[in-house]
Amino acid sequence: MATMNAQRTHKVEVVDEVKTRVGAATASIVSEYRGLTTAELAELRGTLAAVGGDYRIFKNTLVRLAIADGEYQPLSEYLNGPTALTFVQGDISAVAKALRDFSRNNPLLVIKGGLADGSLLSPGDLSALADLPPREVLLARLAGALAAPMQQMAGLLQALPRNMAYGLSALIDQRQAGGEALPAEEAAAPAEAEAAAPAQEAAAAEPVEAAEEAPTEPEAAPAEEASE
Repeated sequence: MATMNAQRTHKVEVVDEVKTRVGAATASIVSEYRGLTTAELAELRGTLAAVGGDYRIFKNTLVRLAIADGEYQPLSEYLNGPTALTFVQGDISAVAKALRDFSRNNPLLVIKGGLADGSLLSPGDLSALADLPPREVLLARLAGALAAPMQQMAGLLQALPRNMAYGLSALIDQRQAGGEALPAEEAAAPAEAEAAAPAQEAAAAEPVEAAEEAPTEPEAAPAEEASE
């Protein structure tokens, strides 16, 4: 009785663990490991761990219980034979590439499919993901693609005032060459400004000159001299 209770408790713990791991993973990949040795499985675990993959082996019946009636239930169609789950944390393309490369050297590893964002992934889908560049490279390419138009826009904005000035100057020259005079107000304004300056200077100088040229009045003689 105690043994049965212990087994039941263990099964419940495994089901809960699978639920937790599947829920926390960005993707889950199912593979078959029939015929792989313990050493090869250990090597596979280490390879996947280096790129964000957690390789785990559970009983299919317990995995089915864990994903039943949920968004991960479609994985059930891959749970046949000795299967393992790879829980992806991060870049799925890096994990898919590690699995594919390992299977090339160890054909007994069979990649059956996976699930990401609620969508099933076939072996072909995972192979296509494995061919993608690493996430850092994709981000660098995206940043470069976004930066190029911005640099071009900055150059255009910088050249806009200069080009506008050249265009206006060329337009004025063209209109004048064709015999068209500038509007009267625009043409008269500079001349009036030039003529006004000497007139103001002359007006300011006149009171000074008048003061210098005015004759001084003779001083009145003393009263005694006048009486004589």
